[in-house]
Amino acid sequence: MRRSRAAAPVAVLLLLAVLAACSGAPDRPAEHAAGRPPGPTAGPPTGPSSGPGSGPATVSPSGPSKGATTGPPGGATTHPTGRPTGRPPTGSASRPAPTRWQPRPGVAWQWQLDGKVDPSVDVPVYDIDGFENSAADVARLHRDGRKVICYINVGAWEDYRPDRDAFPRSVLGGPNGWHGERWLDIRRVPVLRPLMERRFDMCRDKGFDAVEPDLMEGYANDTGFPLTADDQLRYNRMIAEIAHERGLAVGLKNDLAQIPRLVHHFDFAVNEECAEFDECALLAPFVAAGKAVFHVEYSEPTTGFCPEARALRLSSMLKNPELDVWRRPC
Repeated sequence: MRRSRAAAPVAVLLLLAVLAACSGAPDRPAEHAAGRPPGPTAGPPTGPSSGPGSGPATVSPSGPSKGATTGPPGGATTHPTGRPTGRPPTGSASRPAPTRWQPRPGVAWQWQLDGKVDPSVDVPVYDIDGFENSAADVARLHRDGRKVICYINVGAWEDYRPDRDAFPRSVLGGPNGWHGERWLDIRRVPVLRPLMERRFDMCRDKGFDAVEPDLMEGYANDTGFPLTADDQLRYNRMIAEIAHERGLAVGLKNDLAQIPRLVHHFDFAVNEECAEFDECALLAPFVAAGKAVFHVEYSEPTTGFCPEARALRLSSMLKNPELDVWRRPC
């Protein structure tokens, strides 16, 4: 589903970050402003189509190697990195960390969060709902040569998820504009970490290659909690760590103002509407690091955003806001 994004121009936020750095404040990013509510946009009624995109390549980031394996086609693998946590991942204390997929800039993709996945789109990467799709659905995509990303909401409670009762009421904030959802108090790491670990265990156990964590910029919205940019940085880095402990690649969803401080923690980016708000250039650090940027627009015509997207090497397409099967790639 389409998510709300921050309303204030990101350039203003980046300027605040520079001013904070000049004042001597260590590692403190700019604060984002209140969210931008999305509006529905009707998409063309045609069926799915595949689009061009170069396949992922192999990369070996720094860090201790845990041993390589060969994954299914559609992307390459890389050795996991990250600082030691001093604690084994939930349910995986005795198993070696698997290798991790690294999607490359320009790779074509499909993003379908509305219902069970339709495997008919001929692209090497699928991003689908982690709860609504089974291990068999993931295995089917793997047999077809695809890499598969697990969509998980990490920033809001959802009353329609099977683990909804595991979240104490004390971490539930105000509504986020989507029916049945409430913001989470991301400062409550001791409470939220084990819940997110179990969700990422589900993604791993179903065979997903990566995670798309949603709502990673709560600090920029009216959540009902006094969240700061530092709170968000801490939480987002924790989310990346949880994924990497399980051998899963992980994407940074939106949160453009914090990209300079988070690009090295994440394996790719997922962005909504950077062209509409003239922000796509802010995603350049991911491409420069050899990491894919999966990008969608909902209302801009492809003739308006695709030339810039190609120049920036983004994996871009036009989608319906409900994120059904239909797509129009650049």
